[in-house]
Amino acid sequence: MQEQRPTPGARVGTTTGALRAWVLLGALAFVGLPWYLPQDQGLLAATAAAWGGADTASGLVQLLVHRRPWLALGAAGLLLAALASTLPPGRTQGRWLLGAGGGAVIGLLAAGFAIGASGWAFDGLAALFGPLATGQPGIGIGGALVLLSLLMLAGAGLARCGAFRGDVFVASSVLLCSALLLLFVGLPVAKALVGALQDEVGAWSASALVERLGAERVWGLQCLAGGTRCGVAWNTLFLALLTGVGTTVLGSLIALWAERGRTRLAPVLNGLALLPIIMPPFVVGLGLILLFGRAGLVNQALEAAFGITPSRWFYGLFGIWLAQLFAFTPIAFLILRGVVQGIAPSLEEAAQTLRASGWHTFRSVTLPLMKPGLANAFLVGFIESMADFGNPVIVGGSYNVLSTDIFFAIVGAQFDQGRAASLALVLSGFALSAFLLQQRVLGRARYTTVTGKGDAGVALALPPRLKRWCIGLAGPWLLFTLVVYLFALIGGFVKTWGRDYTPTLAHFRTAFDLQWGTHGLVWAGTAWNSLFTTVKLAALAAPLCAALGLLIAWLLARNRFAGQRAFEFAALLAFAIPGTVLGVSYILAFNVPPFELTGTGLIIVLCFVFRNLPVGVRAGAAAFQQLDPSLDEASTMLRAGTAATLRHVVLPLLKPALVAALVYSFVRSMTTVSAVIFLVTAENELATTYIIGRVGNGDYGLALAYCTALIVLMSVVTALIQRLVGQRRLGRRRNAEETRSPAIAV
Repeated sequence: MQEQRPTPGARVGTTTGALRAWVLLGALAFVGLPWYLPQDQGLLAATAAAWGGADTASGLVQLLVHRRPWLALGAAGLLLAALASTLPPGRTQGRWLLGAGGGAVIGLLAAGFAIGASGWAFDGLAALFGPLATGQPGIGIGGALVLLSLLMLAGAGLARCGAFRGDVFVASSVLLCSALLLLFVGLPVAKALVGALQDEVGAWSASALVERLGAERVWGLQCLAGGTRCGVAWNTLFLALLTGVGTTVLGSLIALWAERGRTRLAPVLNGLALLPIIMPPFVVGLGLILLFGRAGLVNQALEAAFGITPSRWFYGLFGIWLAQLFAFTPIAFLILRGVVQGIAPSLEEAAQTLRASGWHTFRSVTLPLMKPGLANAFLVGFIESMADFGNPVIVGGSYNVLSTDIFFAIVGAQFDQGRAASLALVLSGFALSAFLLQQRVLGRARYTTVTGKGDAGVALALPPRLKRWCIGLAGPWLLFTLVVYLFALIGGFVKTWGRDYTPTLAHFRTAFDLQWGTHGLVWAGTAWNSLFTTVKLAALAAPLCAALGLLIAWLLARNRFAGQRAFEFAALLAFAIPGTVLGVSYILAFNVPPFELTGTGLIIVLCFVFRNLPVGVRAGAAAFQQLDPSLDEASTMLRAGTAATLRHVVLPLLKPALVAALVYSFVRSMTTVSAVIFLVTAENELATTYIIGRVGNGDYGLALAYCTALIVLMSVVTALIQRLVGQRRLGRRRNAEETRSPAIAV
């Protein structure tokens, strides 16, 4: 019996049902959920009191009982959208949906920004309309769901009006992603950068921006005239170029060796390549200092063997570059591994059929097909280097970069927010330039290697010359990685690093002690609370970040719409801003209505999601450039909806990119420092802030013991993610060595 395929009428019916479902969700949220965010109650307790006081009341109760008439905009928008959903599909229905949903969203947001906690937020409005009887706190779960429903209905209206080729899913997705990027990237960054146009007393001044940007410390070229220093902008740019090239080269060599080397060490290579990503960033610097610092093992060995006086030669450009290679090479590896896996063996076999050598085939076929992955890996490494704060502040010495200057301008004795904003503008300009250069390099060329046709070929083995390069460069690097981290972590198993090397587990007992009390198991260790909080928030952020990142990558790869370049750059912008600036900008943007999130765990989750979003976007973009659009088109011709095509056709082919996004987002959420240092509270202490506190108290053993526990935990989670996502199956044969010792499936 043949399976029935959906008819056009069924698809229209499905869309109409989705419209009514969004209307119903918005109505239920407006009637039954707290419109505002309660400051002293949990969500369940506040929901139970949705028909009660002004702090927890639903939108309907706020409108009718607590004198907040502006909320009538939400009710009117939902009512008009409900009426519009009964109209036949077409432009008339689209205009009503767009007007109802879009108008209500704009009106509610305008009221949210105009009305603060105690009344009008602007004196001019108070003079124009008179005082308000009551103000409003930040939007809660009820208000957020109503806004989401109205936004989705407005997206459906756009599609009905003919935009996005009439695809409701695409239109709603573009509208939703644009709103999220505007709210959680554009608004905070704008809040932080606006200070660049203000002078010391807060007055608007373009000359202040010109003066700050033209300072000798920023663009000085003394180094070219025989001096010892260049401006921080040139220092940052030079370091970012070195790091971008270095991480891309190392990541590609490791990916090629692991995927094409035909070696039984593939699982070991995958594990060692990902090791740096599962450590807090500052541990890299600490491990390198233990090896190369003035009192490190290398300097001690040089003094003992050759009488060379220990010095601070490691601190500076070389030290930062080496630390950043450790920290960011795994990201390049994650992006490039999926690209290498996706290259079709039939293309390489065609070249060999024409009697091309293995090296010529790699140089003329394989390497050009890796171009999207190489470009995206370089872009991520370049931007990560510019925004890095932890490594320059630990091993930078006298080599100043923009991220450290921005940090000290904010938290230092000078507290010059205008200077910090001006330097952040320079960083954003560098990031935009790199983004545009990447777009120009890739151009409009096609790099499709995964099509709907069968391809049972065996992937080309690495040419001997290239394999020697991989073993000669990537091999020592991976061993060096292992040594650095062993030295960094051994401190958790000795009493006092540098003085008493007696083995002990006392640090682990202090952090993770378990006891049995009268009421059962007691989590007596001092680190449990921070660990549970961090795991909970990271577990919430990782799937959201991966889903949003891959959705944005799909929208960019398979659709064309106005403002697409700005949309893509906005997804990268949070990466280009130092974490400390992003954290401060989140406080500035979300400390007042309508989005009053400061002090909650939600603001940390949002910071995790949008800070780590670019890796998912770039990994997805590189993967999509290998997928033939005809796969999507074939599914559409069989009358599958866009959502069904994504779920059943596209997503299974994106498993390497999905693993990269999930692993990176979870691990970075567990180990980030700078972006959340200003967002944590006593109720939401994170693992990294706990570790920093112990380091500040001089308790290095306890801090390193915690780092060891994090490594074990994140290794288990990374393996679990790989197992749950599974392996992308392209119908290709495996060589004999892979059959005997399979690599870790991704």
